[in-house]
Amino acid sequence: MARVAVVVGANGVIGGNLVEHLKQTGEWDIIGLSRRGGTDNGRVRHIAVDLLDADQSRRQLGQLTEVTHIFYAAYQERPSWAELVAPNLAMLVNVVTAIEESSPNLEHVSLMQGYKVYGAHLGPFKTPARESDPPHMPPEFNVDQQQFLEARQVGKRWTWSAMRPSVVCGVALGNPMNLATVIAVYATMCKKLGVPMRFPGKPGAFGALLEMTDASLLAEATVWAATTSACANQAFNITNGDLFRWSEMWQRIANFFDLDTASPLPMSLAEVMADKEPLWDAIVAENGLQKIPYSDVSSWAFGDFVFAWDYDVIADGSKARRMGFHRFVDTEKMFADIFSDLRRQRIIP
Repeated sequence: MARVAVVVGANGVIGGNLVEHLKQTGEWDIIGLSRRGGTDNGRVRHIAVDLLDADQSRRQLGQLTEVTHIFYAAYQERPSWAELVAPNLAMLVNVVTAIEESSPNLEHVSLMQGYKVYGAHLGPFKTPARESDPPHMPPEFNVDQQQFLEARQVGKRWTWSAMRPSVVCGVALGNPMNLATVIAVYATMCKKLGVPMRFPGKPGAFGALLEMTDASLLAEATVWAATTSACANQAFNITNGDLFRWSEMWQRIANFFDLDTASPLPMSLAEVMADKEPLWDAIVAENGLQKIPYSDVSSWAFGDFVFAWDYDVIADGSKARRMGFHRFVDTEKMFADIFSDLRRQRIIP
């Protein structure tokens, strides 16, 4: 019997790449959950569902009787850290409750987390972060979600795992929370305006030590952890495996776009890009690009968030390697591959 995966948040960068990886193995029947649904294709079918609605979730997911694995990668944005907890916890609870009731052969629930578990969003934290590090002062929805799974799993036949990537980079149409896309659109506008590609983050961020997580690597690691019995009920940091500083990487990225650089200039992308929709529309028209709404092509606020890290943001990924996951991705090549893919898909010129 084929394994049946439910991918929650199937239209995001993480969920979309996970669907593609599962599909390529040929070993899974895949059900994608999202608010806007999607187009069914072969062994992949989509369900549009509002996971904040417990009754709707139970009705629509209650029809899924053969699910073996839940891969949870959904996220609801809110204005403050405290406000993130209730909706993001509720969605996970609604999914697990509905599928646990309808699918007696459920084997595993995979939870997507991040370095917020270590307090990376609050300021300088202990690095390299390790899965065994003590918790920080709440609120933090990633922690609440894991605590829910830990409590719910007691006495059950299914197990859980928690994946903790760094900044995830990949390609997902209509999902702007993707640093590679932010950089690509920023570079495209710099080229159109004839200005150098300046690093826009905080001065200290230019020299901080960072790492990234390729979306396809993350997908492979997520399935590995969910199907390896030794990984049951554990968390794993998942990264490309190399480290970098923007002070070196920025010039290499600019070279890809045939752009000059100049001294970093701290600025809020959310502010300086607020009036650039006409410019972007002109670039789209001139180059025959896909007509993706400006609001969907790049999340400038997300770029500001990452470029404000004037402290090291790194975690120890050796636990996954010790347990058998050894894939490595060169981060500079990852950026180049994503930029090339954005060009192939006619998202940037």
